Amino acid sequence: MKAKLKIRRDDTVIVIAGKSKGKVGKVVRVLPEDGRLVVEGVAMVKRHVKAQGQQAGSVVEKEAAIHISNVALWSVAEGRRIKVGYSIKEDGTKVRVDRKTGATV
Repeated sequence: MKAKLKIRRDDTVIVIAGKSKGKVGKVVRVLPEDGRLVVEGVAMVKRHVKAQGQQAGSVVEKEAAIHISNVALWSVAEGRRIKVGYSIKEDGTKVRVDRKTGATV
């Protein structure tokens, strides 16, 4: 079952648990089926890449997916975590809002 996620691609998040705790990064990819996401520069792992044609094999460092419960939305302007709520505007569109200030995310 696909869960409704409050964090989307290109959002800025902070890691609140795990080995990368405290790191801030941009969401590169969201995997809603697994409840996980890939954050730029967070949870780096090394993977061996097989040689293909003229390109030699090598060890590549890339981001691993982390569980969505281990991150929180981050406000770069205010430098704090954001709790996300939803609001419906006058024209009927649903938008994400900061629960503390009411500002649109």
